[in-house]
Amino acid sequence: MNIFNLISLFGGLALFLYGMRMMGDGLKESSSGALKNVMERVTDKPVKAFLLGLIMTAVIQSSTATIVITSGLVGAGIISLHQSLGIIIGANVGTTVTGQIIRLLDLNASGASVLQFFKPSTLAPLALIIGIVLVMSKKGSDKVGKIVIGFGILFSGLMNMTDAVSTLTQSGIIESLFSRLGQNPFLGYLIGLAVSFVLQSSSASIGILQAFSTSGVLTFNAIYPVLMGIYMGDCVTTAIVCNIGAKPDSKRVGVANILFNLGKTALIIIGVSLARSFGLLDGLWNSVVDSGIIANTNTVFNLACALLLLPVMGLFEKLSLKIVKDAPVEGPVTPQTEELRVLDGLNPVFLQTPGLAFNACYDVLMQMFRIADKNINRAFEAVNRFDANLIAQIRADEDALDAMADKVSGYLMQISAHITSDQQTEVMNHYYSIISEFERLGDHAMNIAEDAEEMDQEGVSFSDYALRELSVVRDVIRNILNYTGRTFEKCDAKAAAHIEPLEEVVDDMVNALRQNHLERLHQRKCSVLAGTEFLNILSDIERISDICSNVGVFTIARMKPEIQHEIHDYVSKLHSGKDEAFNREYEAAHDHYFEMLNAQHESA
Repeated sequence: MNIFNLISLFGGLALFLYGMRMMGDGLKESSSGALKNVMERVTDKPVKAFLLGLIMTAVIQSSTATIVITSGLVGAGIISLHQSLGIIIGANVGTTVTGQIIRLLDLNASGASVLQFFKPSTLAPLALIIGIVLVMSKKGSDKVGKIVIGFGILFSGLMNMTDAVSTLTQSGIIESLFSRLGQNPFLGYLIGLAVSFVLQSSSASIGILQAFSTSGVLTFNAIYPVLMGIYMGDCVTTAIVCNIGAKPDSKRVGVANILFNLGKTALIIIGVSLARSFGLLDGLWNSVVDSGIIANTNTVFNLACALLLLPVMGLFEKLSLKIVKDAPVEGPVTPQTEELRVLDGLNPVFLQTPGLAFNACYDVLMQMFRIADKNINRAFEAVNRFDANLIAQIRADEDALDAMADKVSGYLMQISAHITSDQQTEVMNHYYSIISEFERLGDHAMNIAEDAEEMDQEGVSFSDYALRELSVVRDVIRNILNYTGRTFEKCDAKAAAHIEPLEEVVDDMVNALRQNHLERLHQRKCSVLAGTEFLNILSDIERISDICSNVGVFTIARMKPEIQHEIHDYVSKLHSGKDEAFNREYEAAHDHYFEMLNAQHESA
């Protein structure tokens, strides 16, 4: 043995870990868009939750990622702690799939056999070739390419490790090390725990154990305590991550995972002890194990314990509730605190999976729009009939809106460090723009409310004539806001196309109302102060429609990348009458609302 053998061993380990990380990240990135939607549909049926956790982990190759994501969804109130328990148990079984893949190390095939393609020495370079072709093609296949490259790097690392292990075996070091583990199960348990805790992955730890099995000196009695230690080390890491900036229920997910693994350890010790006492393990106990036996042992341990513990998972829930106490309630629950609960979704655990993190941002942005929309309606109500309570509600919700804007902006900044594709960059830029627009909607609602408040304080009110005019333009704004909400909620380009014609009608109506107002001032039918407030409100109405226009155009630009850098020209083309569909909708809306305006004038 020399230093070069150790360099080869640790270099192979580095490649193996990097390949596993790359493959897992690629799988999470590809699936995260649908991941949250699937998990939201989890019912209270433990078997369905178990299967979801198993499949999810088999796909993204990480039980830690599955449980951490589950923790975040529980903290956000999307699924309950009870629903999460089945997912946790399923995740522990799903992680065994990696070991079954790695067992290809044991595959023996003749040169002419089809199985030759599945040997790591063939599979690794083949995966790397296919992966790099997919990445370089730049036709939307780069994500799949990264997954395949990760797979190839993983097996390249495994082969490096096994070659180094073969050399080290000749020196007798490995044989000496693992013979001691067979004599001291507790030492094996501690080593498994430490390795899994440091690597933060049970799959990687078991993969290393499988690589060492090529030495031909590992026995069953040496490896089963190591497996138990690996389970515990991985769940401790998961619990720590679940505790980062988390609510009590999120922390309970990590605790429940630890309790499950403690139960699993107890069952394995009892099961192995009983099997040995009845002589069922006599042929295996001191036998040399290979990669396949390690993979099968891992799968049997996890599957058997899952089936035995799934019926009593309610016990884990009760224990976790006792271990992690609820946080004390700070102050009375108000409508604003309820609205701010959506911020719980901005959990740090989602940052490693940008698709889920963006989903959390989307939920906050939708809440921001709803608050702004509600405040605009309240502000118009306050203009028609002043109510101090209404103004107080608007002001409180405006504070909540500002808090949301600050929180989601900071969260987007955190996401930026984990972005891996141009598509994710586009989403982030779009959301940054939307934050500003929705916050400004709230600001203009506040402006209108303050105008109403000032008029009340000065004992001034609008004439019936002016209020009738405002009721018509308010109707247009109501329609624009409805289309804007639908546009952002569903990224609906058709709804977005309806906004711009109505925005042009608002501009026309504001100009007409200003002219009518100047006439009233000239005829002394309106006071100067009331006139000033009327003009201020018209200005805010115009700004509201402009903001909605921006949201619509941003959405259309996302759906039509060719206009992303020519948005001004696109809008100018619409307003210059060069788009027949826009012209027809604008003329119909203009005629409809100006007829309403004229009817209000005649009835005044």
